[in-house]
Formats: sequence, C-alpha cells, structure tokens
Amino acid sequence: MTASRLSHLDWLESEAIHIIREAAGERTNLALLFSGGKDSATVLHLARKAFWPEKLPFPLLHVDTGHNFPEVLEFRDAEARRHGEKLIVRQVEDSIVRGTVKLPRPDASRNAAQSVTLLEAIEEFSFDALIGGARRDEEKARAKERIFSHRDEFGAWNPKSQRPELWSLYNARINAGEHMRVFPISNWTERDVWAYIAREGIALPTIYFAHKRDVVRREGLLMPVTALTPPRTGETAERLSVRFRTVGDITGTCPVESEADTVEEIVAETEIAELSERGATRMDDRVNEAAMERRKREGYF
Repeated sequence: MTASRLSHLDWLESEAIHIIREAAGERTNLALLFSGGKDSATVLHLARKAFWPEKLPFPLLHVDTGHNFPEVLEFRDAEARRHGEKLIVRQVEDSIVRGTVKLPRPDASRNAAQSVTLLEAIEEFSFDALIGGARRDEEKARAKERIFSHRDEFGAWNPKSQRPELWSLYNARINAGEHMRVFPISNWTERDVWAYIAREGIALPTIYFAHKRDVVRREGLLMPVTALTPPRTGETAERLSVRFRTVGDITGTCPVESEADTVEEIVAETEIAELSERGATRMDDRVNEAAMERRKREGYF
C-alpha cells in the first residue's frame, strides 16, 4: 500500500507501532499497562502487531484497585492466557496493608491510590518505561501530555518541563531512578479507537456493550448498584439498558444509557457524543476538574 492510499486508521496504526518499537529500542526494561479496558486492549493489539511473529519482549502490568468490575478482570486474565503473555498484577489493597496508601473512608474511590501502588511496582521491577493507553482527547490534563513523557525519580510529571517532540523524534534518555511513560495512541480519539476495534475485531469485556443493569441517578450520572455502591437514602434503583464507555474503579465509574450492543452501533453513538468518556462517566473526575493533573503530577498513569 502506497503512502497516498493510507487511510486515517492506517496512519494512526503506523504511528502507534513506530512509537512502541521506538520505546522498546530506547529502553531496556519495559512493561505494557493492561487493565482490560478498550484503550489498553487496543494498545496490546498494536504491540502484538509491532513484534509479530515474535512474542512481546515485555510483560503486561496491571494495578488492581480491588474495586474493579469482575467482567473486566476475567477478560484481562483470559487475554493474557490466550496469547501466552506474562501478566504482573499488583494490588492497591497490599499498599493499604503496608500503610503506604491511606483512604479517607473504606468505600472511597481508589483511582488516585493507584499511583502509589504503580510507583511501588516500578521500583520493585526496576521498570524504565511503561507503555499506556492514555489519549489526549480524554480530558485537559492528558491533552498536555507528550507521547514520551518523562517522570523524575519520584515518579512525578512536570507539564512545564516536557521535552520537545519535533518531527516525531522522541527523547527517551533518563537518569538513574527516572522512567518514561509512553502513550502510542495519544493522537487517537474515542471514535478512532472504536473504529479500529471494529476493523481489527479486537475482543473486549462484555460491559462495553448494552446490557441490563440496576443503577441509581446520582449527580447527573447513572451509578451502578453493587455491593460497593448501594443506593443511598432517598435513591431508587432502576433497571436500565446501559453500557460503559470507560472502565475503572466501581465507586467512580458510571455507565451511560444505551441500546448499542454491537461495535458498529457504538461507533455511531460515539459520533454524536457531546462529552468525553471521563466527563460523562467518571464521577471523581467531574467533581474536581483538576483531579487528573494533580494525580499525574503524583505519578498517575
């Protein structure tokens, strides 16, 4: 296929594969962050293409909050087994036991707490680069992120001292104790991801597709009713057809009302969506618009 005939998705795929190979060529001890969500599943698919027919030259890493949706964890484990990939899982619960994570209350969201457990895993395995599925269209803090994002010896990100990336040249040099976060699908949109999933036939957890679920209406969102998130006083549970646009900690991740149960129908819905996934479905991000940037400065994904 000549360059002039490359489609939009072909260009994005080619760029992402180049970034993944560049990361593997520049750093010596990488891991690919794999939660089982749609973006990490897309990056995993791209990584497999980048090194086909060889297996991935790095493991998968997931920081489990202990409050993840069971369907997503089952998918995560099944995908790793299906392709024979090494999967490293580290638990926020273990950080709580060690005393390195302290929550304001037992039912509090554990999203922000992942930063501590992630940095502990980086130190444990001496990772010098992590490949992740963040995209710039998700929210304002991620829009500031470079593709090769330098993190200092404390795992912190400083948006004002990022390295230039002119002509797709990436500076992956680090000092002892530092590491890089690498985001191959930075330039993709939610629609791009779903269109690529449709084209490539990428498997996903079932909760991304329309299904019946008990929810309550809370702060303009639909909160799933679970053992961790029961209805509050005055709230009435409704059983609706919903799907998740993004997946994370149960205590802060909300579905949207939808009848879309195929990838093609989801692509069509995404075309007319007015809010990003996080703006429409992440309760903790909506409550505090600066939440993501603060977390990233502290070592978040």
